[in-house]
Amino acid sequence: MAYFTKELFKFLKDLSKHNNREWFQKNKERYEEQVKEPVLDFIACIRPHLLKLCPQLKVDPSPHRGSMLRIYKDTRFSHDKTPYKTNAGVHFPYIPAQKGIHAPGFYLHLEPSMCFAAAGIWHPDPQTLTIIRNFIVNHPYAWEKVLKKKIVLEGDALVKAPRGFDTNHRLIEDIKRKDFITSLSFTQAEVCGASFLKDYIAACKKMLPLMEFLIEADSGRLMK
Repeated sequence: MAYFTKELFKFLKDLSKHNNREWFQKNKERYEEQVKEPVLDFIACIRPHLLKLCPQLKVDPSPHRGSMLRIYKDTRFSHDKTPYKTNAGVHFPYIPAQKGIHAPGFYLHLEPSMCFAAAGIWHPDPQTLTIIRNFIVNHPYAWEKVLKKKIVLEGDALVKAPRGFDTNHRLIEDIKRKDFITSLSFTQAEVCGASFLKDYIAACKKMLPLMEFLIEADSGRLMK
């Protein structure tokens, strides 16, 4: 079953050209039918599969404050004052972390020029970042098991070792990291294909070792 169509990407492409409230209000019905409803349907259908992988994820198809991220941008501290995001985003956070978008989680990003699944934690607060770094130091073999799964880590990193950490530690390059995320790309055709739900689950399984480590760091103990 195909959950997404080329009309979703056509709407987002049109929105990028007409990113203003007047155009959006005139085309809100398109947004509801071509973007919001298919995304919420996808979340509802993938829920049992993701909860089987990680029972403590928030996988919520509710139209408000659920797993689908708002189309409306927060422009208060941004130079870009266009009011709408030009992508559809879905976040499945690890609930016990209680950090919303900054909790470890799985993510889905749909945009005409870029579609991908992601997992991990992006821009964690300093306290959370220190917890992850200390967990790597205290459980180096567990972290190396993650790396052996050929998970490619992305995001920002410090140039120098963070204060209080051994500059000669064998995992210092990972301890320098400010983000602990990985991603797998999809083509627009794959997203619109009948097997995309299975493809996204398969991607999450590949990225699961990183998620499990970050959950372990949050809980303060290894699960295995």
